[in-house]
Amino acid sequence: MAQYVGAVDQGTTSTRFMIFDHAGEEVARHQLEHEQILPRAGWVEHDPIEIWERTSSVIQQAMNKADVTAADLAAIGITNQRETTVVWNPKTGRAWYNAIVWQDTRTDRIASKLERDGHGEVIRRKAGLPPATYFAGGKIQWILENVDGVREAAERGEAIFGTTDSWIIWNLTGGTDGGVHVTDVTNASRTMLMDLETCQWDDELIALFDIPRAMLPEIRSSSEPQGYGTTLTKGPVRGEVPLTGILGDQQAATVGQVCFEPGEAKNTYGTGNFMLLNTGTELVRSEAGLLTTVCYKFGDEPTVYALEGSIAVTGSAVQWLRDQLGIISGASQSESLARQVEDNGGVYFVPAFSGLFAPYWRSDARGAIVGLSRYNTNAHLARATLEAICYQSKDVADAMYSDSGVKLEVLKVDGGVTANELCMQIQADVLGVEVSRPVLAETTCLGAAYAAGLAVGFWASTDELRSNWNEGRRWSPQWDDAQREAGYTGWKKAVERTLGWVDVD
Repeated sequence: MAQYVGAVDQGTTSTRFMIFDHAGEEVARHQLEHEQILPRAGWVEHDPIEIWERTSSVIQQAMNKADVTAADLAAIGITNQRETTVVWNPKTGRAWYNAIVWQDTRTDRIASKLERDGHGEVIRRKAGLPPATYFAGGKIQWILENVDGVREAAERGEAIFGTTDSWIIWNLTGGTDGGVHVTDVTNASRTMLMDLETCQWDDELIALFDIPRAMLPEIRSSSEPQGYGTTLTKGPVRGEVPLTGILGDQQAATVGQVCFEPGEAKNTYGTGNFMLLNTGTELVRSEAGLLTTVCYKFGDEPTVYALEGSIAVTGSAVQWLRDQLGIISGASQSESLARQVEDNGGVYFVPAFSGLFAPYWRSDARGAIVGLSRYNTNAHLARATLEAICYQSKDVADAMYSDSGVKLEVLKVDGGVTANELCMQIQADVLGVEVSRPVLAETTCLGAAYAAGLAVGFWASTDELRSNWNEGRRWSPQWDDAQREAGYTGWKKAVERTLGWVDVD
C-alpha cells in the first residue's frame, strides 16, 4: 500500500519536490533555483523549459533520497506561482515566449486602458480583481499582440496558455504525446478571465482581452478524485501515479495551515507576502483594496472563497540586498546584520520595485529609501528591509479588518522568511498580535499534498489534517502602543514618497 504523497512546488525563484507521510511530516525534499531573466526595467521572465527540467530533476532527486518508487506514492499534488503566464505550442512542446512572471509590469498600459475605458468595474464584479499588471489576462494579451505568429497559431490550435501548474501537468502527463491541459479554480481565479460565481471562463471577460477561448485550459476542482491524469513510466516519477491536487501557492499554504473555517487567516512570506482570510462559501467583495479570490474547492463540495492581500516584494527585497547591493552574502545574514542596531535609525525602505500591490494598487510607484543621514549604516538598511516586510503586512491586515470586521488575534505564518526570527519579532511588534509559526514552515508543498491526498482517501477529512498541525514557535509583541503608532506613521509617510514616480498612460 502507498505510504506517501508527493508535491511539486513550482515557485518564483525555485522548484522543489517534497514527500510527506500520513502524519504530514517531511520524508524528503530536493530544491533547485532557476534563472531570473530581467530584459529591461519592470520586466521579469522565466525560461519554461528550464522550469520543466528543474521540476523533472527535483522529483527524481527527492525520490532517490528517500528510496521511494512510484508504487510508494498514493498521489501527487501541484502548487505554483500563480499568475506567471506560459504560452506554448502543444505540437512541439516549445514555448512561444519566455514565461512572463507575476511581478512583471509591462502590461501597465493594458491595465490602465481597461480602467480608462470603463471596464474595471466589470472585472472587479466578475473576477474579484482590479485591472492590474499582476494578473495573467493582460500577459496573454501582450504575447498575442507582440510575439510574431502567436495569434495565428492560437487560431490553429498551436498556441495554448497556462499558469505554471498547467505547464507542469501537461509535461508530466505526456506533453506532445497527449499531455492534459488543465488548471484549477484557484489559479483560474487569478487571470481576470474567470467568473467567481460560476468558476468558469467568462465570455465577456475573455473578449476584453481579445483572447481566443481555445487557448485556455479546462478548469477543475483543487482536489480532484477523478484526477487530472497520471505520470508516465518514462517520466521523472518513473511510474504511474495519479495527479489529484492543484492549488495556487498561496491557497496551498492556506490549506497547509489548515485554515478551513471562516475567519481563519495565514500570511506566507516568500518572494512576496500573501495574507489570506477564509470567508467560507460567502463571496466577500472588498472595499479596502483586497482581492476576492477562490480559497479552494474540494471535489464536488461548494467553493470556498477568501480575501487576499498580495504584496509584490518582501523576501525578494532581501535578495536585492544580496544580489544587487552586495551588502549581505546570504539571506540569513540580513538578520545578523539588522541585529547590530536597536532600530531603523529613521530609515524606511519601501521596495515598490513592481509598483505597490494591496491595498494601494499603484503601478506608478517605485522603490524608495528615505530618512537617510550620515549616521546610518548598512545595518539600518537591513533592519529597514525587514521592517518593510512587516509594515506591508500591517497595511493588508488593517484592510482585512476593514472589509471583514474580523479582528486578528493570532497570525499564522509560513514561508522561507519566517526562519528570520528577528523579522517575526518585528512582525508581532508592528501588528500588536502574537505570531505563530508551525513546526513545518514550508506549508505550501504540504497544502498541495493535502489536496492530492484527500482526493484519493489517503487522508479521510480536513479534521484529520488539523490533528497534523503543530506550533513550532510563537512571538509576542514587545513594542508599546506609542512606539507602534510612531513607526507606522513613518512608514505611511515613506509610502507617499513612492507614488507617482513613473508615468502610466
